[in-house]
Amino acid sequence: MAFPRQRMRRLRQHESLRRLVCETTLSLDDFIYPLFVMGGKDQKTPINSMPGQFRWSIDLLVKEAGEAYQLGIPAVMIFGIPDRKDARGTSAYDPQGIVQHAVQALKSDIPDLLVITDVCIDEYTDHGHCGIVKDGQILNDETLECLRLMARTHAESGVDMVAPSDMMDGRVGAIRDELDQAGFPDLPIMSYAAKYASSLYAPFREATDSSPAFGDRRSYQMDAANTREAIREVELDIEEGADIVMVKPALPYLDIITQTRSLVNVPVAAYQVSGEYSMIKAASQQGWIDESRVMLETLLAIKRAGADLILTYFAKHAAKILNHYRP
Repeated sequence: MAFPRQRMRRLRQHESLRRLVCETTLSLDDFIYPLFVMGGKDQKTPINSMPGQFRWSIDLLVKEAGEAYQLGIPAVMIFGIPDRKDARGTSAYDPQGIVQHAVQALKSDIPDLLVITDVCIDEYTDHGHCGIVKDGQILNDETLECLRLMARTHAESGVDMVAPSDMMDGRVGAIRDELDQAGFPDLPIMSYAAKYASSLYAPFREATDSSPAFGDRRSYQMDAANTREAIREVELDIEEGADIVMVKPALPYLDIITQTRSLVNVPVAAYQVSGEYSMIKAASQQGWIDESRVMLETLLAIKRAGADLILTYFAKHAAKILNHYRP
């Protein structure tokens, strides 16, 4: 007979005992902090749909990243907001582009900070799509050439890792080939392997002014209904040379994170995207939830599901709480 001999509450009576038997813990080493960079100097522009997040000029980006590093956050992910956009997103692979300069500044001032760059042309195109457009269609293979150049210029600027997020077929292999041929065989790739066509990206698209001018992204991002397809995407990216695979978004796709973690032997990242962040911030501002508690609960859920790395706009907030409780 289980009860009364077995009482599950015995191990829940004291805080120290709960800590001893805790099965999942968050660590500062889990976090990657996404940041938006723009031109200018001494500029910090708030993102209305993402309270507490900003577009930073390079000088202030370095300061913000330095603060994150001092808190113990080991890595940042950089998204660029260019001064000009065109049909092919040429400023994405300009050696003098905004992200290329930002990488150089970050590595010069904070050499031990791991700097990761997003590789996708949507922020740089005047139509807002992640690929070259012809007659209303997204051209897969032609886009690969842009992504190859973009990744190479990031590597030449000193980046520590590139992260293709475009969801074009074959992009990981194309980038791996380009990096190897350019003399960067040791530069790792973190692929957005299972990236779903989610409504939760809306605040990010405001931040980067990258909403599609026509249609949507369902012809290249994944259908929210599909699980097996996600595993195929992950396996193909690993076969092409991905060193880390990512699931995006995170909380609505915990099942995908868990299945990915159980099936592959490379690190698994999860991106707590802008919409996930903004919903928590909005509910907190209304007084409906405790922001810190809900934030930590969601991050813990993502970690419990199997994520080894978590990209989150809450990185600094979480780090301050974790540092407070660090012995």
